[in-house]
Amino acid sequence: MTLTDGTVVTYPAGAVSSRGTVVHVADAGEGRWAVVLDETAFHPVDTAWPDQPADRGMLRVGDAELSVIDAVVGATQGDGLLLGPDVPVRTGTDGWTFVVAHIVESGAGVAVGDTVDVTVDAAYRAALSAGHTACHLASLAFDAALAGAWRKEVQTDALGAPAFDALAIQESRILPDGSRDVYRIGKSLRRKGFDPAALDDLDALAARVDAQLAEWIAAGGAVRIERDGEALADRRAWVCELPGAEARIPCGGTHVASLHELVAATVSFEAAPMDGGLELVMTTTAERV
Repeated sequence: MTLTDGTVVTYPAGAVSSRGTVVHVADAGEGRWAVVLDETAFHPVDTAWPDQPADRGMLRVGDAELSVIDAVVGATQGDGLLLGPDVPVRTGTDGWTFVVAHIVESGAGVAVGDTVDVTVDAAYRAALSAGHTACHLASLAFDAALAGAWRKEVQTDALGAPAFDALAIQESRILPDGSRDVYRIGKSLRRKGFDPAALDDLDALAARVDAQLAEWIAAGGAVRIERDGEALADRRAWVCELPGAEARIPCGGTHVASLHELVAATVSFEAAPMDGGLELVMTTTAERV
């Protein structure tokens, strides 16, 4: 592995195709191979917070086309390459090099130094991008709807509201044109000052969130990704222009370029008791133009 700065990624700028050079080919187990390029438009699934799935697409090497069955973050401190769940540190940890590993069924014919054309399934990417933007908007609207439920001061979100989403989130999954977020409301959250009675009427809560989402989407604000650099490990942030405010959330995923690309976004809630509290699931659905 000679790539010292990690893979250059172009998906934050919306790219769905790229050309790169093979810098490493590794056995990924079960007859699969990991192909690492110096540059790619392919979005991988992150190990530490695997909210957005990997892109779908193809690698073309000469006359051969290889279907990418997965794309994961890989990391190395030397010669060996660790993949996906085997990576023991968060992306960006000092002393490690982070790469995008394209997982293919066979690495036959792929060698270090080969030129590879990358093609991403643009329709699938667009659906995930809409889902991810809607997820961020829904989290902010949810925080705003619950702002009166806190009896103590806590950390705030990108718009200054008490950050219920950040404090209670257990799992987030980006879906095509939507997302699914799981929250835990237990003793820890109550000690921080949250009143669970705010969740007694989930239909009314969803209506308040939907109303805020409708207002923001109608405004059609610009969306952009700001980044410290072009490498996979460089920090990136989702930035969205909203009426009277600019929201900024650290994020490594892909997004729409403008809220004009969305017609609407709505949420629904499901709650179930769990040990010491409540599990709440928020499902967000986005409708694109």
